[in-house]
Amino acid sequence: MKHIWTWGLGFFIASILAVAAPAQVSVYIGITPPPIRVEPPPPPPPEAEFVWIEGYWAPQGRHYRWIAGHYERPPYQGAYWCHPHYDRYPQGWEFHEGYWDREDHEHRHGHAYGRYKDRGDDDDQGHGRHEDRD
Repeated sequence: MKHIWTWGLGFFIASILAVAAPAQVSVYIGITPPPIRVEPPPPPPPEAEFVWIEGYWAPQGRHYRWIAGHYERPPYQGAYWCHPHYDRYPQGWEFHEGYWDREDHEHRHGHAYGRYKDRGDDDDQGHGRHEDRD
């Protein structure tokens, strides 16, 4: 009986830890990212709704590869592009992928993470690089 109780308790604790474990995996790169390349001005967009995505260095194994600037069609009305960026930590450089986001005008928040638009400034607290474009 004591053996079943111990097994049951162990299973219960393992279940809780498995559910509570975060699904995010961070990859750190020990080499500093190269400086951003200066690209020539983009050509005219293929269609009016396309948005220019600036080039950036993407991690590839233990190195970086340049992803050239290009046009993309936003996935939905009102979407804006949050450019990929790197943050430096003691264990190395962490890459944050770019993504599409939307302005939340109903709740007056200008970013998925924060309330910086409520304060009337454009400080996004380091959670991305929001840049309005015409």
